[in-house]
Order: sequence, then C-alpha cells, then structure tokens
Amino acid sequence: MFQYIIRRIIWSIPVLLALTVAVFFLMHAIPGGPFDFTGDKSIPNSVRENLLAKYHLDEPLWQQYGRFLWDLVQGDLGPSFRYKGRTVNDIIKDTLPISAQLGVLSLALALIIGIPAGVLSALKQNSWIDYGSTFVAVLGLSIPNVVLGPLLIWIFALKLGWLPAALWGSPDRMILPTITLGTALSAGIARLTRASLLQVIREDYIRTAHAKGLRERMVVVRHALRNSLIPVVTILGPLFAAILTGTFVVEQIFGIPGLGKHFVNSVGNRDYPLVMGVTLTYALALVIANLLVDIIYAWLDPRIRYD
Repeated sequence: MFQYIIRRIIWSIPVLLALTVAVFFLMHAIPGGPFDFTGDKSIPNSVRENLLAKYHLDEPLWQQYGRFLWDLVQGDLGPSFRYKGRTVNDIIKDTLPISAQLGVLSLALALIIGIPAGVLSALKQNSWIDYGSTFVAVLGLSIPNVVLGPLLIWIFALKLGWLPAALWGSPDRMILPTITLGTALSAGIARLTRASLLQVIREDYIRTAHAKGLRERMVVVRHALRNSLIPVVTILGPLFAAILTGTFVVEQIFGIPGLGKHFVNSVGNRDYPLVMGVTLTYALALVIANLLVDIIYAWLDPRIRYD
C-alpha cells in the first residue's frame, strides 16, 4: 500500500505539469491582456509597455513559462496583477482556509444526513419513509444554491432574526452557507446510498448471514452497509474538489471572502499568476482527495489491494 501511494504521488507530478502547460498557453491565447484597461479607462501605450516589461510579459511565451516553472519550484506563485501589493501565495493563504472550511462542513453535513437517510430508505423500501425520503432528496437536488441561499436568508435572517445574513467566522455565520451548499449534496448521497444498499442486501452472502441467525443490525452495519458505501466513497474525491471550486455562488450570496471569487474573477481580469495559482491549488486538492478515496477503498473492502 505504501508503495502504491508513493507511485501515485510520483505520477501526479507529470499530470500537474501537463495541466500547467495547458492552462498557461490557453490563458495567453485569450484575447486581451491584464493591462489593457484600468477600470473603464484604457492605459496609455507607454505605461502599458512599462508594466509588461516589469512583469516579463513582453518575453516569448516559452520563456515566460520557464520563468513560471522556476518560481514554482521555489514555492513562489508570483505577484497578482489585479491586487496590487499582494502575491498569489498571500491570496491563497488568506482565502483557501475559508473555502476549505465551507467545503468540509458542507460535505460533513451531506454525509451525516445523506447516509442515514439512504440506509433508512433502503431498509424501509416502498414504505412512506422511503417515498418521503425520495421526495425530499429529489426536492433537494432540484433547488439550486442561487435560490436556496436567498430563501434561507429571507426566512432565518430577515424574518425570524435567528442567524446572521452574511460573512464568515463565528459558528452562527457558518450555518446558512453550510446548509445551502450541503443540501443538494446530502440528497445525492442519500439516493446513491439507497440504490447501493438495495443491491447489496440482495446478495447471497447477506442471505447467508441471515440464515446463520445474525441480528438484523449486525447484518446491516457489519456486512451490507460497509460494502454499499464503496460507490459513495467513489464520488467523494471529485465531489470535494467540486465543492471547493463550486463555492463561488454561495460565497457571493453570503459575502464570504473565500477563494471562489478569485477563481472566477482572475480569468476576466487576465490575472495570469492568480489563474495559475488557483488552478494548481484545485488540481492538487483533487489529486489528494482521489488518493484518500483509494486508501478508504482498502479499509472498506479488505479484498481490494494495491500492488
């Protein structure tokens, strides 16, 4: 297992390198540049040329890319073109923990609600509990964050006054954004858990466990549930990365100073170093998440071995 992890880490290096090549050259192929305009006014040519020379943007692309790689090896992602006086390292350091907190809390909420709801729905198949859980899951998947977020603000912040409407930091400010982002996730996990568990409980080894006289709880928890969670774990890696990159809408609704807004705005601003830095951050998060998923595989099902 340890050798497998080391191999995965080594193989992730050329993957990340290929990603930098694609993003770097595609980014520079977009019309316009970071210093074409400042606000609504165009920059004089002399000033623009000085800025391009300052940030080495007047050099050939291959030379710019080589300079980027050299700085990257040293852990330097470069200065931001949009946020004067701030480096990309500083922006990621300040905003990534906030987006990560929102993502982890939302995923935890989705698992806490989704897995028990899916298990209960599968064990009570075709009952009112099953139909009710399925209805709530479909409803949760159908309501987008851009609708659910303002609705929760209107009810719990404006009408009832129970919770703050925006910002981040204190526990009470985390509740509404977490519910907004975690609702659809919990609904999807509940449906997947239900379908997987229904398939597992019809397997021969489950019937054998019942025939041996094992208690229903023992059969479900020790035998059926553990194997039924493998499909759920499969989606957790890309799901967590999707949460990190998909928090932009929720962050905008609740005024959360996370990394999501930089992920979107950096493209429109042609902030090349910030685009590269944020993209690499999310790619690294995806690699780590998928590696953790593979490790959990082996724990859930001892038959799985990585040689």
